[in-house]
Amino acid sequence: MTGQRTYGGSTADQRRTQRRTALLGAALDILGTQGIDKLTVSALCSGAGLNERYYYENFAGRDAVLSALFDTIAEELATALLAGLQSAPDDTRAKAHAAITAGIHVLTEDPRKARVALVVSTATPELRTRTTHTIKAFANLVAAEGIDFYGITESQPDPLIGFRATYLVGGLVQTLMAWLQGDIPMTRDELVEATTDVFVLLGEDLAREIRR
Repeated sequence: MTGQRTYGGSTADQRRTQRRTALLGAALDILGTQGIDKLTVSALCSGAGLNERYYYENFAGRDAVLSALFDTIAEELATALLAGLQSAPDDTRAKAHAAITAGIHVLTEDPRKARVALVVSTATPELRTRTTHTIKAFANLVAAEGIDFYGITESQPDPLIGFRATYLVGGLVQTLMAWLQGDIPMTRDELVEATTDVFVLLGEDLAREIRR
């Protein structure tokens, strides 16, 4: 098999990845500072410093850009959550606090990312559906981590596990969005502590019920 040609030390695939990353970076900046109405092909390409043909090389339209950017942020969130869990002591509150802190920090240290989540969750029916699927994926992650942490070995875990995980993640998303919009007068640290309290309360309560 013939290897890919390199140009400037990069292969064609690497250069395409770099261009896609640049376009998504421009999209994040536009959405996060100007709004969805300013997310045009010319604005994206100008922000990324690229010719318009490279936009069409990577994306079929604006929804595709929004979806890709949303997925990138979701992947960053998942990575941060898992890193927080793995680094925390083997204690219910410590695990919950580390994961929640990591996730909330991703969306608040760069407020543009939270604005993207807000835009995508309401932009179109297809993107609203994508948001729902992403929340479900995070709920599944919470449920799986809880099953592992509490040593639940049943082949068919109690449906309440999935219910509470979905309730917690969905509730956290809505609460975080309200907080970002200024509707909940709490500091970020207070938000983390209050959210941790809820996760621990519902997780410990369910674990006790299952063990009976």
